[in-house]
Amino acid sequence: MSCQHLVCAQCAHPVIEGRCPVCRANRERLHHHGFAGLSPALIALLLVVLLLLTLVVDHLSGL
Repeated sequence: MSCQHLVCAQCAHPVIEGRCPVCRANRERLHHHGFAGLSPALIALLLVVLLLLTLVVDHLSGL
């Protein structure tokens, strides 16, 4: 979704211009997608799972 055509209910200006705090907050919310659209918490969880899988594979290869 883009804020290019949205009009702010508080200041009645285009959200893309970010004239008021509400515009700026919504513009940031709409344009902040994280890495590849994933939330930071999900990225951290994926890194932990990857680390655990690496440790398990390393342990199994040493047997």
